[in-house]
Amino acid sequence: MTTEDQPAATGYAGRMAFALQKDPTEPARRTHLHLKLTAVTLAWLVTVPLLLLYGLTGHHRGDDIFNAAAFTTLLGPFAAGVMATRNRRFGLGGAYVVLTLLMVLPAAAITRL
Repeated sequence: MTTEDQPAATGYAGRMAFALQKDPTEPARRTHLHLKLTAVTLAWLVTVPLLLLYGLTGHHRGDDIFNAAAFTTLLGPFAAGVMATRNRRFGLGGAYVVLTLLMVLPAAAITRL
C-alpha cells in the first residue's frame, strides 16, 4: 500500500502530518541564507571601520560621516537579524538582535566624536 492509496487525514492530524514532511529544498535555502548573512556581516565589519577612519583622517571631517558610521553600526546586525527571522531561523535572528542592542553604546559613542 503506497501513500497515494492511503486516505488523506483531515483537520489537525492532516496539518501535522503535512508539517512533519521534509522539504527537499530546505538545505539549499538554509545555505543561501547563511551566505547572505555572512555577506551582510562582512560588509558591516568592513564599512564601519572605514567610515570611522575616513571621519578621523579625511579632508572633510564632519558630523555627517560619524552619523553614517553610527547608523551603519546599528543597521548591519539589525538587517541580518531581520533576514534570519524572516527565514524562520529565530535563534540566529535573536543573536543578531542581541548584537544590535550591544551596538547601541558604541553608536552613541561614535556620535560624540
